[in-house]
Amino acid sequence: MNTSTRPTLRDRIVGIDCPVPLLDGTEVPYLNLDNAASTPALQDAMDAVERFLPYYASVHRGTGFKSRLSTEAYDRAHRIVATFVGADPEHHAVIFGKNTTEAVNKLSYRLPLPPDPVVITTQLEHHSNDLPWRRCAQVVHVRATPEGRLDEADFDRQLARYGSRVALVTVTGASNVSGFIQPIHRLARKAHAIGTRILVDAAQLAPHRPVAMRPVDDPEHLDFVVLSAHKMYAPFGTGALIGPSAVFLASPPEYRGGGTVDAVTVDDVLWAGLPDREEAGSPNVVGAVAMAAAATALMDVGMDQIAEHENELVMRALHQLPRVPGLVLYGETDPARARDRVGVLPFNVTDVPHALVSAVLGYEGGIGVRHGCFCAHPYVVHLLQLSDADAARWRAQMAAGNKSDMPGMVRASFGCYNTLEDVDRLVEMLHRAARGEYRGTYEKLCSGEYVPAGYTEQFERYFALADDDDGPETQEPRLCGG
Repeated sequence: MNTSTRPTLRDRIVGIDCPVPLLDGTEVPYLNLDNAASTPALQDAMDAVERFLPYYASVHRGTGFKSRLSTEAYDRAHRIVATFVGADPEHHAVIFGKNTTEAVNKLSYRLPLPPDPVVITTQLEHHSNDLPWRRCAQVVHVRATPEGRLDEADFDRQLARYGSRVALVTVTGASNVSGFIQPIHRLARKAHAIGTRILVDAAQLAPHRPVAMRPVDDPEHLDFVVLSAHKMYAPFGTGALIGPSAVFLASPPEYRGGGTVDAVTVDDVLWAGLPDREEAGSPNVVGAVAMAAAATALMDVGMDQIAEHENELVMRALHQLPRVPGLVLYGETDPARARDRVGVLPFNVTDVPHALVSAVLGYEGGIGVRHGCFCAHPYVVHLLQLSDADAARWRAQMAAGNKSDMPGMVRASFGCYNTLEDVDRLVEMLHRAARGEYRGTYEKLCSGEYVPAGYTEQFERYFALADDDDGPETQEPRLCGG
């Protein structure tokens, strides 16, 4: 991204450089490197919501002006999201819901399944693209290579092994742990060759790279795509499932009630068309408007341009992070192959627990990252190379309610607004953490988190929904063993 565009885009982020408190009583501009979990809002989305709210009303049934306007905005949001992923309005339906997790679950109920079905997924998946399928099919996990890439040879073996039993291939577009980008169109060609469909979980891919479903007569087209607005700069509670209309018209919806029907008698139901029949109840119109506004802004900036800027950040990080004493990077570590991944970087610092590294970054650096297993336990266990005995011991501790020794990593993840200076600030704080040069004395909680001893949060100085006298007292965190 060129220098003339970068500050413009950065300035379009709500809360950019917002001051946050540090352990020593000072404040610094917040550095958000937890974008893989949720991105901040684009001002474009916020502005769209503020312009829309005075006209917000019920959709599809009201005859007043506000209802007519809200209906048009909501319907147009469907069309914009279709454009964002390259869907064909004549063939595909865009169905709004809460998020990617709900979208995958919905498809698990709506997809026609043959007898004794198999769903082929991968070891790289977020739990949301794994667990829903275990309810209705035998789930086969394609292996990952030692560095964490998809083992495509194993993918080919599993397709050949299960053949006509494969009801669906479902893969992440980009890993939320390692950032690896999957060859989704090549996998689509292979899935179609055996007569099955492919679902791409684009929650992590869509904010970073173009998503193109492609024409349905293209052997490499994507059958289904799911994505979340809260990962693409519109955190207003909306996600989307995009797929062939014929799949959803073939049977009644799994959620039934208001908005899903055209006519009801005591003996019969005439289901509505798409997308209404799949969006039961009053929809999140505001969230749909925000998602459409964010998608429009990303398309205006250009996803290829965003990818180029992110590549600069990843290259800088891959050059700088290995210089931190004891730091271990997972996934691709060669800066020359930075384009193989989105801006998601997992690491550990030898002899410093991942939760402590994360706490030091947050309390003493004003840097927001994430640590743990990132809702992808099998993949993290694989990348950490835990033995079967270690994994069994960890599961036993978790079953007993003890999370204090949970294995994991620290994850720094970039957004389209982050800068090279942000990378340098992260690296500088990691040097301090690795050398033990931090101010606080940190106590370990039974949750596995670390908190500085004697520190009192002052959230009310920054935001509170009610005065302290009006709400319950804050419960003290329980120290491990206490």
